[in-house]
Amino acid sequence: MSRRRSHTEDEAFELPLIPMIDCMLVIIIYFLVSTTMKHTEPELPIDLPPSGASVEAPVEEDLLVIGVDAQGQRYLNGEVVTTALLHETLKARAQATPGEKKVRIDADQSLPYRDLVEVIELCQFWGFRSIGLHTRDAGKPAKRASIP
Repeated sequence: MSRRRSHTEDEAFELPLIPMIDCMLVIIIYFLVSTTMKHTEPELPIDLPPSGASVEAPVEEDLLVIGVDAQGQRYLNGEVVTTALLHETLKARAQATPGEKKVRIDADQSLPYRDLVEVIELCQFWGFRSIGLHTRDAGKPAKRASIP
């Protein structure tokens, strides 16, 4: 004969809270690790030229970004630099980085061509052979260049 145990009014039903809390903590940690924090990028006073073949490319970690505004003022990582300081920075980067060295130049569309060539020649002098020019999509409105 089997006996059945009947629940009485005195016995309280318990909800297993510890496993539920463990699951919630795991979910919270997962979302904290998997989300990326928004990174704000400083803007330069540069109006990029339009291009019909412009594509959005991810910015690489070791990419050196040089900005040149319409007046010929140079920027390195969002900060104003002189030609001498840019020269020294390129020299130090060239010596510290073996192999292919990459540079992206963000030049204002109204910048005289000779100023752009001067920056390109300075990069080539220190061994930077992979030089890219940043443009904007012709279908999008003009926006300021941003530094990673």
